[in-house]
Amino acid sequence: MVTVDDVRRVALPLPRTSEHLIRDRVKFRVGAIVYVGFSRDETVMGFAFPKEERDGLIASDPSKFLMPSVSDQRFNWVEAHTAALDEAEMRELVVDAWRMVVPKRVAAAYLGL
Repeated sequence: MVTVDDVRRVALPLPRTSEHLIRDRVKFRVGAIVYVGFSRDETVMGFAFPKEERDGLIASDPSKFLMPSVSDQRFNWVEAHTAALDEAEMRELVVDAWRMVVPKRVAAAYLGL
């Protein structure tokens, strides 16, 4: 199980990331673009993820991953139950979500690509 503090330790060191509390929800963003956000009770973590790959991810483990709300389905977004995520998987999801929203050169410089 991962917590907001676990995600915070991964997300905040990523270049251009800032944390915000919006309508009682913790969100991590680059500029105005949110790439990770939590439900109010922090049991669900939403994250940037390619729409065209979303169905495959959810089908791979429907007890862990779920579709976002109808209003968020137009975005590159998917959600996961925090209780079902381990630390390594969360780290990969958060970093990949961050890579979707920063300029490629920023990601490449940070990740040494």
